[in-house]
Amino acid sequence: MTIRVVVADDQELVRSGFAMILDAQPDIEVVAEAGDGAEAVEAVRRHTPDVALLDIRMPRLDGIEACREIAASGGCRTVMLTTFDSDEYVYEALHAGASGFLLKDVRRDDLVHAVRVVARGDSLLAPSVARRLVEQYTRTTARPRRPEPRLDALTGRERETLLLLARGLSNAEIAAGLVVSEHTVKTHVGNVLAKLGLRDRIQAVICAYETGLITAGDPPPGGAAGPGSSPASARN
Repeated sequence: MTIRVVVADDQELVRSGFAMILDAQPDIEVVAEAGDGAEAVEAVRRHTPDVALLDIRMPRLDGIEACREIAASGGCRTVMLTTFDSDEYVYEALHAGASGFLLKDVRRDDLVHAVRVVARGDSLLAPSVARRLVEQYTRTTARPRRPEPRLDALTGRERETLLLLARGLSNAEIAAGLVVSEHTVKTHVGNVLAKLGLRDRIQAVICAYETGLITAGDPPPGGAAGPGSSPASARN
């Protein structure tokens, strides 16, 4: 099955570079390029791709609004392109429905991997991007000193799973930490999402911060990947 992709970035060299890398893959086809958010939304409506790569900062309609419109229409998942040190709207993009993030200096293999991961319905949780972004954009908002009552719906093991998930661990790493099988972890993650009404793992990370289960600056466990690691992903 061919993965159909729309690439949107107002920098032509960046946009065409990503498109060339993706088009060179036997299972990926770039069906359209867009120079701003409005063009991206229109391209998604016209070509019905599986994945849209969206730069956060674009003219006319920025990537966040484009992501929100695309997510509302359903059928196409979005990956945001960001320059981590300067973007101020990443947390908002998570709420708009983004399925993952990539830095603009992403490695070729990681770009291709990200598109495949998101296309199959998974979320991209790179410890070097997603965890740090969520921390940065939740740090300025007051968090409850104790976890909110809605977490009471979770069992003790499900709460542990959510905590480790929020720290950027993959299913395999969570399984090792809890000394259970990956299948059991997958079940726990699915239960967490269902009980808390969450769409995917990225929303689970947001929920963990919003409810006070984890706070910005908490040290990662010993098995967590550090900054600069390749994007980590796992099925729900």
